[in-house]
Amino acid sequence: MITIIQYKTVNVDGLDVFYREAGDPSKPAFVLLHGFPSSSSMFRNLMPLLARDFYVLAPDLIGFGNSAAPSRESFEYTFENLTKNVAGFLAALKVDQYFLYVFDYGAPIGFRLAMRQPERVLGIVSQNGNIYQEGLGPKWAERVKYWANPTPEPRAQYESAFAPETIKGQYLTGEKPGTVGPDGFP
Repeated sequence: MITIIQYKTVNVDGLDVFYREAGDPSKPAFVLLHGFPSSSSMFRNLMPLLARDFYVLAPDLIGFGNSAAPSRESFEYTFENLTKNVAGFLAALKVDQYFLYVFDYGAPIGFRLAMRQPERVLGIVSQNGNIYQEGLGPKWAERVKYWANPTPEPRAQYESAFAPETIKGQYLTGEKPGTVGPDGFP
């Protein structure tokens, strides 16, 4: 059986949230939260497999993929605000209970949802979902200093993390040439 993935957008508090949807809405929901620097595109091969047994929803977080990317002056990019947006997304779609798949940046968002309303979460699958400070490791020491004192000089050091070459490398490094579709990266 061929699974059709639909591509939709819903407005949450004035921001457009793009999402992918597959499966039967009468089945249990499975919400897939992507990491950095990705989007719901990372789930394009997983969604058809899950859609056999679940109603699968994979939103692009605000600032990622095809969702709105408001300026930092109009939206504070924190895990707290991203959590509020995902909660609004689920409310807009009337999803009351769900399984969660969290990856990387999706983990702090999904875990916040679970802590606030544990009765809604039927289960969690975590991939690379750090939930404790020790898990950050030594490579994050300089970033922790920056978080405590976010001045322009150290901020400039992290701009390369958002460069197209860096993002493309996240998708292609370690993969055989021609096996990764170009729709998931800039």
